Amino acid sequence: MDIAEEIKGIAQRAREASLQVARLPSEVKDRALLMMAESLMEKKEFLLTENLKDLEYAEGKGLSTAILDRLTLTAEGIEGIAEGLRQISLLPDPVGEVVKMWRRPNGLLVGKMRIPLGVIGVIYEARPNVTADAAGLCLKGGNAVILRGGSEAIHSNRALGGILQEAMEKAGAPPAAVQVVPHTERKAVEEMLKLEEFIDVIIPRGGEGLIRFVVEHSQIPVIKHYKGVCHIFVDASADMEMALEICYNAKVQRPGVCNAVETLLVNREIAPHFLPPMAEKLQGTGVEIRGCNRTHQIIPEVKEAKEEDWYAEYLDLILAVRVLDNIEEAIRHIEQYGSRHTEAIITSDYGNAQRFLREVDSSTVLVNASTRFSDGYQLGLGAEIGISTTKLHAFGPMGVEDLTTTKFIIYGNGQIRTS
Repeated sequence: MDIAEEIKGIAQRAREASLQVARLPSEVKDRALLMMAESLMEKKEFLLTENLKDLEYAEGKGLSTAILDRLTLTAEGIEGIAEGLRQISLLPDPVGEVVKMWRRPNGLLVGKMRIPLGVIGVIYEARPNVTADAAGLCLKGGNAVILRGGSEAIHSNRALGGILQEAMEKAGAPPAAVQVVPHTERKAVEEMLKLEEFIDVIIPRGGEGLIRFVVEHSQIPVIKHYKGVCHIFVDASADMEMALEICYNAKVQRPGVCNAVETLLVNREIAPHFLPPMAEKLQGTGVEIRGCNRTHQIIPEVKEAKEEDWYAEYLDLILAVRVLDNIEEAIRHIEQYGSRHTEAIITSDYGNAQRFLREVDSSTVLVNASTRFSDGYQLGLGAEIGISTTKLHAFGPMGVEDLTTTKFIIYGNGQIRTS
């Protein structure tokens, strides 16, 4: 059997399984999620061994530090993945929820009910945690999922997929509702993207190149974000100590992820007092600062920022810094250079905080908190299947509800249409 036939077979089995899982009672889905979590913990050592094979391959290929960071599984990380599945089991089941009802003048009672999307294809790089997160979220939302990871994580993903399928079958859920594509060739992706009769939506996660490839070749709707050019604006009224801690955390805590801050915008009134200690704190951990002319006047040793720096997603210990006159300039900068991912303002001014929340057109906007909180688990979603920076049909970190849509339901008592 060639790759095209095998991918089509996977998709057909997923479609059949999606019809079964859409009807599963909540207790069966939750039992399956808990058994999946338990199985991951029981087979932790096996997962670490398989992940080590992937790490050795990735290091041999000279892959970046950011990719290695995303690829690595640890004992603590596996516990986090298992806890994510447990948290998903505790969430309300969205399937069948009636979200709105209204009565028409003719007596018809009209409503909207949540239903699963169907079959979801997830195409991703590194990040073996996505395998479990996506499986858990799709199961809870009554969907089937086809998971196609990259070659750098094939051992980890196949191990995870096998463990999850076994647990689902024991719990009474169809194991074909979670399938890992066993092929790493690009042809497998190309074939998936053709199967619109079986797959309802594609969610790519990875570098901008992968996502643009998927968008260009897919015959199936795609939910995506290209990159995370995240900003923090330090307002004139910001608490200095708070701003220092938040900016440091947003850049340094995990620089290789899409919700790490890449550009720091600072009001000119606070810049002379804020930037020197901020630079000292960041540079002490190896952060390279690339600043505008005003930044350079305050901190002469920083590198000069070029136009491309304002567009850059570094995913590294590099930070672009720009000094601006006011909040209007900060919002305009974000409009021009941002990626609609995550932005934060540090301020004690309620009016500026509210204005920033209203006017910044990004999927997550924070006041006095690190951009690192733009994450499904941190926001109480249990986990996330991805972050959407387009508005159809989700915007921001996507949890269980975002893997459903609604259909109209109508109750009548004999009404007929006469005009």
